[in-house]
Amino acid sequence: MNALVLLIIALCVFALAYRYYAAFLAAKVLVLDTKKETPAHRLKDGHDYHPTNKWVLFGHHFAAIAGAGPLIGPVLAAQFGFLPGAIWIIIGAVLAGAVHDYVILFASVRHNGLSLHKIARDYISVRTGVATAIAVLFIIITALAGLSIVVVNALAESAWGTFAIIVSIPAALLVGFYMYVLRKGQIVEASVIGTVLLLGGVFFGYFIQNSPAAVYFTFSRQQLSLALPVYGFIASVLPVWMLLCPRDYLSSYLKIGTVALLALGVFFVAPEIKMPAVTPFIFGGGPIIPGRVWPFVCITIACGAISGFHSLISSGTTPKMVSNEKEIKLIGYGAMLVEGFVALMALIAATALFPADYFAINCSPEVFKQLGMQVVNLPVLSQLVQEEIAGRPGGAVSLAVGMAQIFAGLPGMKGLMGYWYHFVIMFEALFILTTVDTGTRVARYITQEIVGKVSKPFGDQKWLPGIALTSFLVVFAWGYLVYNGDIATIWPMFGVANQLLATAALTIGTAVILKHGKKRRYALITLLPMLFMLVTTLAASLENIFYNYLPKGTFNGNLNAALSAIMLVLVIVIVADSLAEWARHPRFRAGGREKDPYLELDI
Repeated sequence: MNALVLLIIALCVFALAYRYYAAFLAAKVLVLDTKKETPAHRLKDGHDYHPTNKWVLFGHHFAAIAGAGPLIGPVLAAQFGFLPGAIWIIIGAVLAGAVHDYVILFASVRHNGLSLHKIARDYISVRTGVATAIAVLFIIITALAGLSIVVVNALAESAWGTFAIIVSIPAALLVGFYMYVLRKGQIVEASVIGTVLLLGGVFFGYFIQNSPAAVYFTFSRQQLSLALPVYGFIASVLPVWMLLCPRDYLSSYLKIGTVALLALGVFFVAPEIKMPAVTPFIFGGGPIIPGRVWPFVCITIACGAISGFHSLISSGTTPKMVSNEKEIKLIGYGAMLVEGFVALMALIAATALFPADYFAINCSPEVFKQLGMQVVNLPVLSQLVQEEIAGRPGGAVSLAVGMAQIFAGLPGMKGLMGYWYHFVIMFEALFILTTVDTGTRVARYITQEIVGKVSKPFGDQKWLPGIALTSFLVVFAWGYLVYNGDIATIWPMFGVANQLLATAALTIGTAVILKHGKKRRYALITLLPMLFMLVTTLAASLENIFYNYLPKGTFNGNLNAALSAIMLVLVIVIVADSLAEWARHPRFRAGGREKDPYLELDI
C-alpha cells in the first residue's frame, strides 16, 4: 500500500471530526461559556496558576501529552502489520482519545484546576476519589518508567544524540527567562532564539561525536538511567514558567514542524509500505509484543489513540493556565488529533522499512536469528547514520531510521541521512522529556495532596521542603523501574496502566456529563469508549500477569505482576463504585441537571 493514501484518509477524518464532532461537544454536551472566569485568572499566583496565550498553552499541552507513546507505540505495534495500528489510531483518536482529553480538561477548568481524583471524589464518592488518587500514582510511575526507558535505549553510547539533548535544557531556561523576565511577551523573538539553539545542538553534535570531547557526552545505559530521574526532580521543583512551559513550547515547534516535514516527505517521496497489512504474529508469539493483536494493539499504541496519562495533564498543569473556556476545544480535542497524526506518521516511517530490517533493529540478535529472516538494507543504513542500529530494541532507533530514510529522499537531502537520524533521535527524546518533567510535577501534586492529609505542611504546594521530598519520592520510584527493567517488561505494563487510567477517566467523565448535561444520552460519548477500554485492559492485564511476568520467576517479574494487579483492582473499584452511584441517585438515572457549585455558578 502507498503511504500517501493512508495519510490522506487520516487527514480527512481528523479534519471532519474537529469541524463537526468537536463543535457538537462544545455547544451541546459541555456548553462552554466564554464569559466564565477561569482558574488561571481567578487564582493567579505566578507559579502554577498563570493565564497563558492559547498557542503557547497548546504547545505546552501537546508537548506534555505527546511523549514517547505516539512515536514508539505504533512502531512496536507494527509487529502485527500496518493495518491494525492504522485502524486503531484513526478511530480511537477521534471517538475515544480526543473526547477523553476534552471532557477531563473541561471538568478540571470548572473545578478550579483540581486533579482527577478530586473530581472523582466530588462527582462519585470519597472512596472513588481515594482509589483514583492511588491508581494515578501507580500509573504515572509506570508511565514515566516506560517512557524513560525508551530514551535511555536511544541515547546510550551516542555522544551526538546526548549532546543535542543536553543543549535543549539551557535553551529552554534561556527562553523562559527571555519571555517572562528580560523581554516580557516577546514570544516570537524567544521562539527564534530557542529554535536556533535546538538545531545548533544537532549540527554541532556531529563534530562532538567525531572529536576527543565525545567521551564527555557518551553515557552508558546505567548512567542515563540515573541522569533522567535527576532531570525529572529538577524540572518538578522549578516554577512552571522557568523550564517546563518554555521547554514544552519549544518542543512543540520541533515536534509539529518535524511531523509536518515528515508528512511533506510522504507526499513527495510517496514511500511504499513494505510491512504487510497483517503478519502471522496477530495470533501471538511475536518477538516484540508478547500477545495477540487484540488486546495488545490497543495498549501498545497508547498515546496515539487514547491515553489515560493525558487526563493527568488535562487535570494537572493545563487547566491552571487556560485563559478562556473557548480555548478548551483547541487544546483538549485539537491537540489529541495532532497526536493521532503523529502516531500515524510514526507507523508509516516504521512500516516503510523492509520487515527483516525492522525486526533486526527491534530484536536482540539471538531472537532475530530464530525468526529465520535475512536483512536487506541494514548494513547500508548503519553506515549512513553512523551508528550500529542492529539489536537496538525499544522502537526509537527503527523510527529514527525510517524517518531519516524518508527525509533523505527529499530534494537536496541525499547524503545527510546521518544528520537526519540524529535530529530524529533528539526529536524523540524531547517528546519523552517534556512528558517526564510534566508527569513528575503532576505526580508531585498528587503526592503532596495525599501526604498533606497526614502532615499538613505537605499540603501547601508552595512549601519548598515538601516539594523537594515528594519530588524525590516520585523520581526514585520510576527511576528504580527504569534502572532495573527492559522494554519487553516495562512497555506492556505501561500500556496496560495507561489504558486502565483512561478507563477510569472516561468513567469520571461520564459522571460529569450525566450531572452537567441536558440529555442523558450524551453520556454515551464517554460511556461507550469506557466499556471498550475496560474489556480491553482487563484482558491485557490478565495476559500480562499470567503469561508475561509471573512465569519469569524473578523479583522484578513478581513486582511487575503485583503492580499490574493493584492497578487492575483499583480501576474495578472505580468503575463498580461509579455504576452503583449512578443507580442510587435520580439525577444520574434521569440525566437531570442539579445545581453544582463548580459547574453552575459564576464564581
